[in-house]
Amino acid sequence: MAGRPADARAPESAYQSPISPGRSWYEDSVPDRPRYPRLEGDLKTDVLVVGGGFTGLSAATHLAAAGIDVAVVEAARFGDGASGRNGGQMGTGQRLWSSEIAEAYGLERAKALFALAEDAKAHLLEFTAAHGIDVDFRPGQLSVAHKKRYVADYEAQVEDLAVNYDYRRASFMGPAETAERLGSQRYFGGMNDEGTGHLHPLKLLIGTAKVAHAAGARLFEETPILSLTGTGAVLATTATGRIRARRALLATNAHGGGLNDTAARHIMPIRSFIGATEPLAEPQRVLPGEPSVDDSRFSVRYFRKSVDGRLLFGGREAYTSESGDISAHIRRQIAEVYPHLAAVPITHAWGGSVGITMERLPYVREVEPGITAIGGFSGHGVIMANFAGRLYAERLSGNRDRLNLLEDLEISAFPGGKSLRTPLLVLAMTWYALRDRF
Repeated sequence: MAGRPADARAPESAYQSPISPGRSWYEDSVPDRPRYPRLEGDLKTDVLVVGGGFTGLSAATHLAAAGIDVAVVEAARFGDGASGRNGGQMGTGQRLWSSEIAEAYGLERAKALFALAEDAKAHLLEFTAAHGIDVDFRPGQLSVAHKKRYVADYEAQVEDLAVNYDYRRASFMGPAETAERLGSQRYFGGMNDEGTGHLHPLKLLIGTAKVAHAAGARLFEETPILSLTGTGAVLATTATGRIRARRALLATNAHGGGLNDTAARHIMPIRSFIGATEPLAEPQRVLPGEPSVDDSRFSVRYFRKSVDGRLLFGGREAYTSESGDISAHIRRQIAEVYPHLAAVPITHAWGGSVGITMERLPYVREVEPGITAIGGFSGHGVIMANFAGRLYAERLSGNRDRLNLLEDLEISAFPGGKSLRTPLLVLAMTWYALRDRF
């Protein structure tokens, strides 16, 4: 089951992901991205993890540490999906504001979900420190209003976090402070969150894979799963053999394809694109305090600086599989915020699919006997996808069951069935993108 030797494959510098367009700056900034073997032949294990992103590798790490036999099978390479190509922003709370969750579920459940997210944030920082994983972490995140009418919402959010959740690391910013912290006049106010930060996602993923491997998890790359069924025991098939397991975690998120239709009805992929500029000539003119930024658009724009002074700028303006010229779209968005960077060279432009749900909250369900699907983090996966993997391991090892806080969320299926699901999503997201402009 060793797979082909590494020298039989394309050189690392020439590697292009088969599932995501463009080569990312992250790929060219990591000194060591290990390759793991393809799975050749049959395999038997206690737990099969399908998908080698944050959720899958975190689950494997904690399962192996608990003495459970676990194997991870990834269709591409670890990091080719959203976990290795995202904006690197950690955030606070869940993807929705806590006031929105309280309106839907009541204050007590909203508090429990907020506390879970704070545990996720602390776990991530503790995990990287304990295992010596340098993820280029830097503190600070600004959430900013791209329209004046949204500014009051951010002020109310800061107050709600302090009063109802005892979270006092966030403060409201008026227009002057916002402009000073951004180095831009484009936004009108917002929230400064000093209790979170941003990091290099591919370094985190590579480090997690190394920890999982050292703990005894068996890791396989470039091994697509062709079918997955749970009928008392789990059976998966690959091009070269069969995998038998007692349980399976479907952690493919946006890349689940046709492996399970129930999960596919609840988790939909949208494209997210990021560009990296060359190192800025005047880096202190842009985000002088070096926080990350997300804005109030439904089609969120998000940006931050890298450790070598580049601007990493992302947006979600496309909802189909066609990427077109990624750098041209990103350049226009950069120029809106930082006009003096309108001509700055973009050295890298890349994209990938992000899994979203209708309610923008995670989807956790047993979709077949013995098969649990986890995904749909809707752009909030840096902390929550990692932690969800740990929570899955906690459940199986009989430690405790905090995963039920996510499993109990009411996540609707996308309407339209197989034939209309994607067209309806494109129509809805295009409408919201247009609304963002007016």
